[in-house]
Amino acid sequence: MDFPHLHLLLNHFPIIGTMVGAGLFLTSLVVRTEDVRLSSLIVFIAVALLAIPTFITGVGAQEKIVADPGISNDLIQRHEGAAELAIWFMEVTGALAVVALWQCARRVPPAPWNTLAILVFSLLTVVLMARTGNTGGEIRHSEIRSAEENTAPYAALAYFEPSPAKFTRLMIVNKWWWAFMMDMHFFGLVLLIGTIGMLNLRVLGFAKQVPIAALNKLVPWGLAGFGMNVTTGLLAFVGMPTFYTHDLAFVLKIAAILLAAAAMVVFYLSGAFRDCEALGAGKDAPLRAKLIAGTSLVLWFAVIVLGRYIQPLQDSIAR
Repeated sequence: MDFPHLHLLLNHFPIIGTMVGAGLFLTSLVVRTEDVRLSSLIVFIAVALLAIPTFITGVGAQEKIVADPGISNDLIQRHEGAAELAIWFMEVTGALAVVALWQCARRVPPAPWNTLAILVFSLLTVVLMARTGNTGGEIRHSEIRSAEENTAPYAALAYFEPSPAKFTRLMIVNKWWWAFMMDMHFFGLVLLIGTIGMLNLRVLGFAKQVPIAALNKLVPWGLAGFGMNVTTGLLAFVGMPTFYTHDLAFVLKIAAILLAAAAMVVFYLSGAFRDCEALGAGKDAPLRAKLIAGTSLVLWFAVIVLGRYIQPLQDSIAR
C-alpha cells in the first residue's frame, strides 16, 4: 500500500468522524444524555488523533500524483491549503473534548464555556472538513468539480486558507524560530512524560508511599504538554514535510503516540482509573490497571527513543 492509497483510506475518518461527533454532541444537548455526550467527546478525540496521520500521508500522496499530467497542481495546492486550515480546527476541537472528558472522569459538571466552545469549533470543523474532502475529490474527479468555484462561499473559505508554500517557508524562516519550536517541543515532552510517567510508575507499584490520587492531579499538566507537542510537531512537519514523511523513525513515532494516547483513554474510561483513584499510600493497584500503565510506559519510552532517531536537520536552515 503506497501513500495515495493510505491517504484515501485514512481521510474518511476525520471527515465522517467529525460529522458523527458533531451530530452526537448536538443530540446530547437536546436530550441531555450524558452517555451520548461522552460518546461524542471520545469521537472528537479519536478523530483529532487520526487527523494527524491523515495529514502526514497527504504529502506522500502529493509526491506520487503530482507528476501525472492529467492532474492540476493548483487543485492539489488548494486541497493542501484547505487541509492545513481544517486540521488546526480539528485539533482545537479535540483539545476541548479532552478537557470535557477530564471533567467527566473527575465527576465535575461540564463547564458552560467549554460546551459552547466545543459546539462552535465542531460545527466549524465539519464545514472545513467537508471543504477539504470536496477539494480532495476534485483532484482526480473532474466530473464533481464545482462550476462555481469562485462564488462567495468558496472565496470566503479560500481567503482564510494558508498558502502551503508560504506556510512552509514561514516555519523555516530562520534557525532561531526553529530552535524555539524544538525547545517548546522538548518542554512539552518533559511535562508529558514527567506526569504521565510518574503516574504509570506508581500504578505499577513504585513509590507506593505516594497516593495515586495525588499524582493524578498533575495529569492536566501532562495533557498541556501533549498539546504543546502536537502543536509544535505539526508546525515542524509543515516546515519540513518531505523530510519527515520519508523518515521511518518519524512514522513509527507517530504510530507509538497514537497507541500511547489510546492507552491513556482506555485507562480513564475502562474503570481502571476508578479502581486506582481511591488507593491510598502503600496500596497496590489492580492487575488490569498495571497492564495498561505498563503498556503506556513502554509506548512513551518508544516515542522518546524514536524521536532521537529522527535524522538531524543539519544545514537545512540558512540563517
